[in-house]
Amino acid sequence: MPSTRTKLHRQLKRISRAVRGARKVVWALASTDHPLLAHIIPIRRCNLACEYCNEYDDFSKPVATEVMFQRVDKLAELGTSVVTISGGEPLLHPELDQIICRIRRNGMVAGMITNGYLLMPDRIRRLNDAGLEWLQISIDNVNPDEVSKKSLKVLDKKLQMLAEHADFHVNINSVVGGGVHNPQDALTIGKRALELGFSSTIGIIHDGQGQLQPLADEERRVYHEMKNLEKRSFTRINAFQDNIALGTPNQWRCRAGARYLYICEDGLVHYCSQQRGFPAIPLEKYTVEDIRREYLTEKSCAPHCTVSCVHQVSVLDGWRAPQRPAPETSSSRPSELVQIE
Repeated sequence: MPSTRTKLHRQLKRISRAVRGARKVVWALASTDHPLLAHIIPIRRCNLACEYCNEYDDFSKPVATEVMFQRVDKLAELGTSVVTISGGEPLLHPELDQIICRIRRNGMVAGMITNGYLLMPDRIRRLNDAGLEWLQISIDNVNPDEVSKKSLKVLDKKLQMLAEHADFHVNINSVVGGGVHNPQDALTIGKRALELGFSSTIGIIHDGQGQLQPLADEERRVYHEMKNLEKRSFTRINAFQDNIALGTPNQWRCRAGARYLYICEDGLVHYCSQQRGFPAIPLEKYTVEDIRREYLTEKSCAPHCTVSCVHQVSVLDGWRAPQRPAPETSSSRPSELVQIE
């Protein structure tokens, strides 16, 4: 169990994160000309091969650290509020800590999504020292199977290490859909996360082609029961998933390419992980004009979108600035986007 001193230290960290987050929200409401969240990929390689995932390979080299620094600096220049390091598996990057430090020195919130396999006490303390502010692990099942090895049985020791050593916020995301065999595993995972003092959320995952598969009755039951367990946090801005669970389209204004940026390992800006190729502009050439254009551009893939981070950052602007269809001359023509059905 953490000591009283450690608990006080963590409470002060939580208060500091909350204050910084509130400031970012106020700024977001005041101006729409900057990204709220950017996902940046320092390495595409992953140490796992989950069947439903289309965001990894088993051979890519890490992006050079100096190149990552340049990309982080550019995101700061654009006024980005939060930078989430993702992958692949970001912990495979040999100089990840320096990248996190660079994000923090630029005044941005630093987060990370990891499968958790490479976490050890010393590695967690190094993430503390680097200034990481939040971390998410998705756990797909209680026992590993052919679909996913991200199981509670394998990762529970890692979760205990995080509970003991992490100064940053930890969210555990359990999932339904995408071929997960035992939907009720999500409840076991969520309850274990809360027991360890973490926040807990549930996601609906796509298949290996990025397509949505409708939830069956048992999956929907587990989904709603899990929603009742979730702790309050920024990740709870996810009412859109209620419609996805029912197979009903959402009517919303996707601000991808503006409030949300996905920067791949090649340094190109994309709408999201499932729409790589649009608009595919090099980050170093991305401007406020690009942000303004994409802010107002309707995305034809939006009604059945399952990408929660894009939904969450778009909520703040759902009430303003109606969008228009992309022009047929644009590189991001609606007819070319992946239609998630």
